[in-house]
Amino acid sequence: MKLLVINNLVSGYREGAIYDFVRTFIEDGDEVVIRSTDGTSKTKDFLQDAADFDLVVASGGDGTIATVSYELANSGIPILAFPAGTANLLHMNLMLPNETHALAKMPRDFKTLDFDLGEIAFDSGERMGFSIMAGAGYDADIMKNAAPQKRLLGPMAYFSAAIANPTPQYSKFTLEIDGNKMESEGVGILVINFSKIQFDISVVHENLPRDGQFEVVVLKARDAFGLIPALFAGILDRGGDFPSRTDALEIHRGSNILIEADPPLHMQYDGEASPLTTPFAVKMIPRAARYVVSEEYLKHHAD
Repeated sequence: MKLLVINNLVSGYREGAIYDFVRTFIEDGDEVVIRSTDGTSKTKDFLQDAADFDLVVASGGDGTIATVSYELANSGIPILAFPAGTANLLHMNLMLPNETHALAKMPRDFKTLDFDLGEIAFDSGERMGFSIMAGAGYDADIMKNAAPQKRLLGPMAYFSAAIANPTPQYSKFTLEIDGNKMESEGVGILVINFSKIQFDISVVHENLPRDGQFEVVVLKARDAFGLIPALFAGILDRGGDFPSRTDALEIHRGSNILIEADPPLHMQYDGEASPLTTPFAVKMIPRAARYVVSEEYLKHHAD
């Protein structure tokens, strides 16, 4: 087999588990090419010959995997999400094994499904893609404030950043979803493809990243404490109770979304905080990313 590994050197704890993966995987006749970046080299340049490989292994956080996925959108090239970041939400949503040696067995007889991707576009012409979710406001603030603590605290850095900012900016939103305009207000907005976040909490009831539509969630609360009932509802989902998300969340669905906020809010995509702000547009790219999935995922979600 021929594997292309895109290795983000500065993701997560930087413990080098990807090298254990390669050592465990490789057998006689195999070829593994590792291309590494600390942010200086462009991932796009590493993928020019990706079609010459059997599989692309994206080693990094969710932002790294989102970049690889967007560059390979609609190519049919399979991608294995290797969990070298802090939260590794895509890896969790795809129900992939956590142990490196178990992951190293997957390329020999891998199973894939095609998943939706999101594309974010700004008036400036800048574009980026995301696999899990993008947002503006409170969630973007959490991503930004968690960044310095991720190596020390791991996933708890996000919780620490959330409680450190109990009164985030409150804004008025103008949304256009598939041509329908509406107004709302709150501390943030999320455009969701995969629904599970840290600690296996599901923001919305269903995880439908192959249906060609996003869930658009307005965080209606005036402060962080107002979101606590919705957080507990998400936790209870794991037990199969599926309680209401309360009035703290306003949920819509659509494929093409335009988001404006007054005052403007910073945005994030797949955990990557950005200096860019609203307004921006989000477009669905249906079933554009081919991901390696576990047998467990196929059993529960293939339909």
